Amino acid sequence: MDNRPVAQTNTELQGQGGGATRHAVLMLFKTKGPSPVADLAKSLGITEMAVRRHLGALERDGYITSSVVRQPMGRPAHIYSLTELGEGLFPKNYAALTLDLLEELEDEHGMEGTVSRLFAGRKKKLQDRYEPFMSGKELDERVQELAAIQNAGGYMVQIDASSNEEYVLHEYNCPIAVVAGRYEQACSCELELFEALLEAPVRRTECLAKGGSKCTYRIAKTT
Repeated sequence: MDNRPVAQTNTELQGQGGGATRHAVLMLFKTKGPSPVADLAKSLGITEMAVRRHLGALERDGYITSSVVRQPMGRPAHIYSLTELGEGLFPKNYAALTLDLLEELEDEHGMEGTVSRLFAGRKKKLQDRYEPFMSGKELDERVQELAAIQNAGGYMVQIDASSNEEYVLHEYNCPIAVVAGRYEQACSCELELFEALLEAPVRRTECLAKGGSKCTYRIAKTT
């Protein structure tokens, strides 16, 4: 699983060597779509050789990809476009959209309890997805696997296994914090998911959505 952050801020990108030009290249991809080197060079007012240098760095970092397109005449052309990682550099407002949709459900007559059922359904789907990774493993391995799953989701997990009685799992980031701050079901379903996957008692002692500096889970080392 790729644990790199989904996106890097435009400020950070511009802070790198040649970052301002690379930011401009990415903006062209976003506004004009997939493009060949010649078009990019013309739009930026620089040489094709300079464009290729920036494209090489962006492709190396996973922000763009290239493909070969055959033409009726002449040699095939290399066309460059944004990857999913590159798309992630541009602002998204998924949290606000999610909150709006959930609030619409809450306000709809006859839909009482629908939001809770949605969170419960999501928990069941995640449980079905991840249980095969836990099959046949001891608790220590399950905890490590859970940490890998959460890290892949952007939760920035750290595990403290120094106690003889429990594992302590810290999450320093919550990608769904905005939603969890409004809907407690998000946190309660996560706790239930952890207990189901680990097959061990789990309690939460700190929560980002409730003003904590991190989410902390204490997992009993049952025998």
